[in-house]
Amino acid sequence: MTLTITLMGAGGKMGCRITDQLERVDRYETRYVEPSEEGRERLESRDLAATPADEALDGTDVVVMAVPDDLIGPITDDVVPDVEEGTMIVLLDPAAAHAGVLHEREDVSYFLAHPCHPSFFTAETDMDAEDTDWFGGQDRDAQDIVCALHQGPDDEYAKGEAVARDMYGPVREAHRVTTEQMALLEPALVETLLATSLYAIRDGYERVVEMGVPEDAAREFLFGHLRIELGIVFGYTDFPFSDGALQAVEEGREDIFRPDWEARVFDPENVRASAERIVGSE
Repeated sequence: MTLTITLMGAGGKMGCRITDQLERVDRYETRYVEPSEEGRERLESRDLAATPADEALDGTDVVVMAVPDDLIGPITDDVVPDVEEGTMIVLLDPAAAHAGVLHEREDVSYFLAHPCHPSFFTAETDMDAEDTDWFGGQDRDAQDIVCALHQGPDDEYAKGEAVARDMYGPVREAHRVTTEQMALLEPALVETLLATSLYAIRDGYERVVEMGVPEDAAREFLFGHLRIELGIVFGYTDFPFSDGALQAVEEGREDIFRPDWEARVFDPENVRASAERIVGSE
């Protein structure tokens, strides 16, 4: 069965990734909505044309929101009243849903889908190659995705997962979670915790270079230890940390982390407040 998909923000950074993916799927009739001149030029470079929003939404089955988080609330207020009963709205992360800024309409479905990205352990990663598939979707390194049916009848989940697999393919596994669980993954786990920690690691890397360590030596030493220490900490190898390394870890916890950091980062109210700030509703 052919599905009609309207892609909002089709010429943006994320929109172009999804555009390229959906163009490869014969069972979709895809309509591209893009307000910016730069975005329309990106579509034209793909031999595609933007469609006015009112035309694109007429009779569509699925609307994919490839738009900035802080615009999702206002755009759903504009879009959702005009779609037919039973239409599915696909969001690319949980912030707007978790913050409660989506347009309220009971006879549409809201579906959330986000890529896990190719794993550091399974991807063939050339750190310097221009065509390294960091994001996923380039037919080299399959990735997992996480999906949540935020609103709608349960039998709608299969349709949403199928669209998500095509948007982010090739996909190995689709993990079904709740909206609240997806918000624990992002922003809490991978942005508040992981990205912040990685910026701190980069700052430390730059500091040792400033103190005289050759940059090539620092980079190779850091990236090599990043891989093996990920393997040790997450149990992929039985090669243990030395007693001295464990002592340094305990001392580092005291110097770097607040004692209550886990409770603060993953507290449900803090996660919700973070989502609200992301979408600009706080």
